[in-house]
Amino acid sequence: MSKLHISLFHTAPIRCKLACAALGLLTLPVMATTPIDEQDVAARADVQQFIGEMVEKHDFDANKLTTLFKQVELREKIVDAITRPAESKSWHQYRPIFVTQTRINEGVTFWNENRETLERAEKEYGVPPEIIVAIIGVETRYGRHKGSYRVMDSLSTLAFQYPKRSKFFRSELEQYLLLTREENIEPLTIKGSYAGAMGKPQFISSSYRHYAIDFDGDGKRDLWNNTVDAIGSVANYFKRHKWQPGGKVVVPAVVGSNHIQVLVKKGYKPHSTITELRKRGATAKSKLDPNAMGALLELKTLAGREHWIALDNFYVITRYNHSPLYAMAVYQLGQAIMSKRAAESAKTDSGKNINS
Repeated sequence: MSKLHISLFHTAPIRCKLACAALGLLTLPVMATTPIDEQDVAARADVQQFIGEMVEKHDFDANKLTTLFKQVELREKIVDAITRPAESKSWHQYRPIFVTQTRINEGVTFWNENRETLERAEKEYGVPPEIIVAIIGVETRYGRHKGSYRVMDSLSTLAFQYPKRSKFFRSELEQYLLLTREENIEPLTIKGSYAGAMGKPQFISSSYRHYAIDFDGDGKRDLWNNTVDAIGSVANYFKRHKWQPGGKVVVPAVVGSNHIQVLVKKGYKPHSTITELRKRGATAKSKLDPNAMGALLELKTLAGREHWIALDNFYVITRYNHSPLYAMAVYQLGQAIMSKRAAESAKTDSGKNINS
């Protein structure tokens, strides 16, 4: 990670209004007819307001932030991308994107190459290797595809050009600038997803600041290049979101009632005991603690609809990405990787026995 080219370290505190007034740009609106790809970002009133807030709240230098935003590019394709997320697809369309034989094979390789680190992560955080491997596999193909957008461009575009979620992305932009100051990173050098997610596990800025860890003890939290830190950080994220070690994630269910839509509409956060779900027409195909909490999922397939009972650990996966499709893809990819790895191990052991 390179040092800051544009220093964003704090200067003497300056009150927001005074700083913005001194810049003389608070009241300069950007013409609505200007294509966002051609806008002078630093001249926008909302950007100058944001700069003022960063000065007041976090002691950033107003002039240096303005210089930084002059180099930011708002991009229409980022807005286009976020309005067409994969999670809007049906399950039969979504699953083949992530649960593929290639990704399974690559997952086995990744697991074998990082076995000791994965085992240490499970021991310290209680999160099984197949979940950690699947997360990194779904997010970046095991670290190979970390994103091609400058994070400053992504977060700025969504903070100032996407009203539907501008509050969230303004907060993430704030977190990103704090992160780059803390980690001594040049803000314009980091690339990520169209939504500003970064590194092998695709942490957003706030998650990076709060959950990333230095798992190899080299004094840095590097999720871009350090697989050990990435594995430990995913495990830490899940533990902090109350992953239950040894707990099941989701199990197939049989439905025998015309009133199950009431349960489906309650969402994927566990809301009823397994006993209550059974009484209302949703029965797990495998044994579960009758007092455990669960929720009923309904997924659309080409053959119709399939039903699952989601447990607390399933909900924890959705804290990484708030989509039941995402959580199910992670679970099924992880199970497939674990099964293939076990089969290969058994085949190897069998060969050794024959030759011994």
